[in-house]
Amino acid sequence: MIKSLIKILIAVAVANALWHAASAYISFYKFQDAVNEQAVHSGGRSESQLRDKVIELAMTYGEPIDPEAVSVRRDEEHTRIETSYIKPVALFPGYEYQWPFALKIDAFVVLPARLNDSPNAK
Repeated sequence: MIKSLIKILIAVAVANALWHAASAYISFYKFQDAVNEQAVHSGGRSESQLRDKVIELAMTYGEPIDPEAVSVRRDEEHTRIETSYIKPVALFPGYEYQWPFALKIDAFVVLPARLNDSPNAK
């Protein structure tokens, strides 16, 4: 009886840790996808506008980034966004693991088509 109770408690603790770790990664991947989408469609935006958007997205997805740690570099048709941060993840009751995350986006910018460039333009 006691052995079964201990096994159940261990299983619940492991399931809890997996749930919290998976939630942290899912949040990170959603954030990463949103930042990548912004980088791809960043035509016409300045580096500071992109940085502000990354910070806004981090707040939306609950990612604790330091605004000073966000690096945005733009070429004419290429955008690089990088940051890293540590997110506390409650793996077990009373224990938080400081999980490191690194965001590295390297995207080619999709430029909007101009009206004069369309094949039907005369």
